[in-house]
Amino acid sequence: MKIEIHHRCDDFDSYRAARVKSLFNVDTGANVEISAELPIETGGWSIGLVVGPSGSGKTSIGREIFGQGAFYEPAGWPADAPVIDAIAPGGSFDDVTAALAAVGLGSVPVWLRPYHVLSNGERFRADLARIVSERPARVVIDEFTSVVDRQIARIGAHAFSKAWRRTGGQAVLLSCHRDIIDWVDPDWIHDTATGQFSGRYLRRRPSIELDIYETDWRFWPAFEPHHYLKLPKMIAATCYVGFVSGDPVAHVAFSTRPGLAEARACRLVIMPEWQGAGVGLRFLNALCARWRRGENRFGKPMPTLFHTSHPGLAAALRRHPLWAQVSCALHGGNKVKSEANIRRTNHAGAGYGGHFRAVQGFRYVEGCA
Repeated sequence: MKIEIHHRCDDFDSYRAARVKSLFNVDTGANVEISAELPIETGGWSIGLVVGPSGSGKTSIGREIFGQGAFYEPAGWPADAPVIDAIAPGGSFDDVTAALAAVGLGSVPVWLRPYHVLSNGERFRADLARIVSERPARVVIDEFTSVVDRQIARIGAHAFSKAWRRTGGQAVLLSCHRDIIDWVDPDWIHDTATGQFSGRYLRRRPSIELDIYETDWRFWPAFEPHHYLKLPKMIAATCYVGFVSGDPVAHVAFSTRPGLAEARACRLVIMPEWQGAGVGLRFLNALCARWRRGENRFGKPMPTLFHTSHPGLAAALRRHPLWAQVSCALHGGNKVKSEANIRRTNHAGAGYGGHFRAVQGFRYVEGCA
């Protein structure tokens, strides 16, 4: 595809305009010429990246590739509906939640807020989730990652890349930031600063070094706002926190079931800026493997049972070869019966259950007979 762009505007002759021309020896600012050779007509690609400084013609090139109608506009978000209702209102609930989780917007409380109250980072991921859900055949995303901090930009770019490739469509990303290149892993890149075009080559996504420490509940207050349930802390639990470059990014707690026959993991939370990078499941698997080897305070090997209501996490566990689904309750237990059981132990309590939350149970099966 040969792109030739010729922009014209009025050549102003005001005093200041004339003085600028004289001072800097510029004849005119009325003409803009952009030329690019993009061999992308044959298809067979999913993501292209046009990168370069502001004012170098990225938007114009994107318009020439797919036309103005392919540009995504973050408009049409209703002010009186949460994002879970605003994204693909005619689609299935599971598809929408899967798209939100796939692009790293896995914090359930955020799903219940309207778009206009979200932070810039949350809006960025909500827009990506809407694009993935709508699955356009062709889309151009201007100012890709420009309005978010660089940590969210890199992880969000990686999450979108994985999710978009499953749609079968073609996306052109326009960005002035080069730090996302290895995270997006595009099929082709056009650099407007140099005019160079490069096809896809073997890239290695930057590694994420996660340090895991055994601790107590002292870090939980930082993670609790991002957990979808408000429940008391697990009794006699051992907590683990994952750190990246000294920052806490992942949390989970382990306790045991009666008889020390099995461990139970709960309170798994990944900080929003790290969601979509694959940190959560690797973090959980590493600790389940540790307990399976007997590396716990009991010195006893145990399999791990894990329950979740998060549809995205449940789907990921079902796909994973190290996990087996063992239960699926479509509603909570009998709250009256639970309260009676609690009172028989001479404790006061209102009982658990009575809700309509679908809880799915999984067992870590690596090394199990």
